Amino acid sequence: MSDQPAPYGGVPSASTDQPSSAPARKKVRIPHLREMKQRGEKWAMLTAYDMYTAATFDEAGIPVLLVGDSASNNVYGNETSLPVTVDELIPLTRAVARSAKHALVVADLPFGSYQASPEQAFHTAVRFMKEAGAHCVKLEGGAEMAPQIELLTRGGVPVMAHIGFTPQSEHNLGGYRIQGRGAGAEKLLADAKAVEAAGAFAVVMEMVPGDVAAEVTAELAIPTIGIGAGAGCDAQVLVWQDMLGLRTGRLPRFVKQYADLHGVMVEAARAYAADVAAGTFPGPEHTF
Repeated sequence: MSDQPAPYGGVPSASTDQPSSAPARKKVRIPHLREMKQRGEKWAMLTAYDMYTAATFDEAGIPVLLVGDSASNNVYGNETSLPVTVDELIPLTRAVARSAKHALVVADLPFGSYQASPEQAFHTAVRFMKEAGAHCVKLEGGAEMAPQIELLTRGGVPVMAHIGFTPQSEHNLGGYRIQGRGAGAEKLLADAKAVEAAGAFAVVMEMVPGDVAAEVTAELAIPTIGIGAGAGCDAQVLVWQDMLGLRTGRLPRFVKQYADLHGVMVEAARAYAADVAAGTFPGPEHTF
């Protein structure tokens, strides 16, 4: 008998048997993520900013796609995530939401669009839900963001929280620094419990010592998603251009590259240019 597919978008194991009559993959819903935590099943999240990456990762069985404010760096060419705007992220989110048939689509709230008040956060989140088709939103911050999380969840907007190193606060934090060391571990745990109590359905922990992240994960009923936070989290997230090797240069320690798309694209572009220069493209088979 062939292996059954994972229930909420996972990739089934390879089998040489004939295809089974197993039910089609379900659309991933927020309760499924908590159920996976309860069963001890780990899952992956990737960023996506356009229809092709969204559809490809969805086909691969990635259960959660994040339209991150990291688009600021990886789409729009900024040095940090700070400059990207709501109006720039909404079209990207719309493309991903239209293209992902199974994955849960998370929209990042960019810097300056939610910190001023819970009401500001709610109005921004509603735009992502109504105009872009996001299933939920993500915002950065711990206990200080509890009022925003409470209002959003009360108003029907699911919230993924983000604690530890929060890129939108890099200037306040003194740059890209590990969070949660020493006495900071207590604050990290307090922040995690505060966002859970406020209604967050999951929490990202970025650049946090692995033992601290594992302790937080054990303390929470909601899933934790690590990025530079060790293997003790319930899930992991990476920026897709990092994971697939489209980005070059120095990479964060927590990145593992699973392909060299930069190399593949450079080689292909050179081959195309050479064919054009030699007059071998287009050939008769490419000509009407």
